[in-house]
Amino acid sequence: MSSENFPRKAEKFEIQAYKKPKDLINIKKTHISYSGSPQKHQYDPDKIILVPDPYSSDAFYYEFKIEDISYVEELPSLVSMEGETVTMSRIWIKKMSIGIKGFPFIVEDTTRL
Repeated sequence: MSSENFPRKAEKFEIQAYKKPKDLINIKKTHISYSGSPQKHQYDPDKIILVPDPYSSDAFYYEFKIEDISYVEELPSLVSMEGETVTMSRIWIKKMSIGIKGFPFIVEDTTRL
């Protein structure tokens, strides 16, 4: 996944209609929250990519199964210096779910450094 994929111009990204949990305090006992810009997965419609800081030069991302998301909160959008906006969300993932944290990097021979 190349860094040119982030950030993207804001598009309405509907993961799913989520009901607000009855007890937001207890959701912290069974879920972990992650914040970032949600993106459609490149080839798997059952997963999402979450970019925590889309304008950072230290790009990394999370990948989650949509079925592991229990609740989504909309956060204020980020605006670039050029005026483009990126949608931000907080997603609540069930504890013990499997996620992937990806760090893009350039392959290089480090013995010469």
